[in-house]
Amino acid sequence: MIITALFAAIIGVLAQITIPLPLVPITGQTLAIGLAATILGSRLGTVSVLLYIFMGAAGVPVFAEMKAGISVLFGPTGGYIVGFIPAAFLIGWYLEKTSFRFTQAVIANSIGMIITLLFGTVWLKFAANLSWTAAFSGGFVPFVIVGFIKAALASWLGVLVRNRLVSARLLFTTNSNEPKQA
Repeated sequence: MIITALFAAIIGVLAQITIPLPLVPITGQTLAIGLAATILGSRLGTVSVLLYIFMGAAGVPVFAEMKAGISVLFGPTGGYIVGFIPAAFLIGWYLEKTSFRFTQAVIANSIGMIITLLFGTVWLKFAANLSWTAAFSGGFVPFVIVGFIKAALASWLGVLVRNRLVSARLLFTTNSNEPKQA
């Protein structure tokens, strides 16, 4: 429970790293989502994302730019936040089915990034009443290159931290591709 709460807090802290853009800012949230899922796996990674979303919905200012509340979830950027849930689950699930190695983590985090961008773009189209072209060019395209950079960073750092936590017996694994810890 503690490590799950810690990652929810990490997501909230990295969400405050923003680069403003006209429709949707670039944030550190997706990096944090990738780290949580890469380090914790599908179950605990997803729980940490859900906890982060519940904190923000309840009024704790953990969303980007110190925002909070249900209105953020229903606003133009809400789809990205909702997209974090399947992204975290699929990143962790993919790694559990393959291996917690850098190459597999890059693939998993890239898939997670695309999922988040697709959820966000579709949501942005309807929430901001945009055309598909405007939603895609404002809510997807500007984030692809930065998204791949964050996916690679989350993969490298996530695998490194996960391996250290497992070898220090601070994180237990049931993945058949990793040494089991008692």
